[in-house]
Amino acid sequence: MKVLVVGSGGREHALAWGLTQDPEVEQVVAAPGNPGIAALRPGFDGQTVVCRAVDVSDHDTVVALARELESDLVVVGPEAPLVAGLADPLRDAGIAVFGPSREAARIEGSKAFAKDVMATASVPTGRAYVCTTPEEAATAIDAFGPPYVVKDDGLAAGKGVVVTEDRDEALAHAAGCEQVLIEEYLDGPEVSLFAITDGTTVLPMQPAQDFKRLADGDEGPNTGGMGAYTPLPWAPDDLVAEITEKVLQPTVDELRHRGTPFSGLLYAGLALTSRGVRVIEFNCRFGDPETQALLPMLKTPLGGLLYAAATGKLGDHGDLSWRNATSVAVVVAAKKYPASPRKGDVIAGIDQAENDDVRVFHAGTALDGEELVTAGGRVLAVSAVGKDLAEARQRAYAAVGQIRIKGSQHRTDIALKAERGEITL
Repeated sequence: MKVLVVGSGGREHALAWGLTQDPEVEQVVAAPGNPGIAALRPGFDGQTVVCRAVDVSDHDTVVALARELESDLVVVGPEAPLVAGLADPLRDAGIAVFGPSREAARIEGSKAFAKDVMATASVPTGRAYVCTTPEEAATAIDAFGPPYVVKDDGLAAGKGVVVTEDRDEALAHAAGCEQVLIEEYLDGPEVSLFAITDGTTVLPMQPAQDFKRLADGDEGPNTGGMGAYTPLPWAPDDLVAEITEKVLQPTVDELRHRGTPFSGLLYAGLALTSRGVRVIEFNCRFGDPETQALLPMLKTPLGGLLYAAATGKLGDHGDLSWRNATSVAVVVAAKKYPASPRKGDVIAGIDQAENDDVRVFHAGTALDGEELVTAGGRVLAVSAVGKDLAEARQRAYAAVGQIRIKGSQHRTDIALKAERGEITL
């Protein structure tokens, strides 16, 4: 199988690495990729891994590249090209695509659309008002009271949500959005659950938890994600089955009934509230950094799994298989992230950090001559596997300590509460 991976971040590095672990995958091409993907060693004799410089917003160029490479499968990583409809011309060209159509990707592209789908499918979620004027937003904010939850209706790279006790901050965020959702605050721990689907069959992955706030103790501004871990030792044994039955399958069924079947990765962000499971949001692609924690745990060959979803044959695939272990991913971010991350700082120590249990996935890196430098806010995700959370955390943070980036920042408490048994339902 020849696979083209579209994207350039840490998620795409993890996907490319995961594909090299599948003996049925002959070639992995990342467009445009990143220095970490370009340096990947093939997993099997005869396998090749390369990057191609491509503007992913130019759909015709991506289709032409897939044709040139004779790609058997195209995996679209980021949300922006999916919401822009990249999967559609690829499918029209007869190429198998892992990723939803433009219409189905609205599940992430418009939070108002997602709420409508959930309402029709009786999927449990928080109450919300859709507002288009400052006056409407103010009325909704006062109706719910603090803490205020204000969400940009459109894409915002994981940073379009403000949760605050400060009414003025909530109103200011709402004023900066063309259309905004004001939602009730959902208590309880949050869970990310990904599902592979071909539009009919749903295969859930194991649950993960990510950390959106910049600083320890869930302080500071929202980010794209500062770390993640999987599985969740505190989660009920029937959690995945419950979410699949009440959330994932009904949503996939509703999109199919609307004539816009969802094929690809459906990501449910959930709160386990005192009143039960509630959907916070849906995404239409693998999450970052949860993917960097999840894929090192997956025993099922990735290429065959994604191809089965892309070709409507997931029902014949069988359940997913996982390592009996734990994975922790810690994000190393650039100085001044998320406000104005500094670029061009030299990155050192990755070779020393990596070993059989630790992988460093590139997210915001570039080459300046022969030097690896920072080129984005979230620079790296350091992912470690261990027999339990204590060992995985120890390995991840030991590796983070070997990486040197001037002014870099990272959280020191990823999965710490779970390790200590401090998360309860």
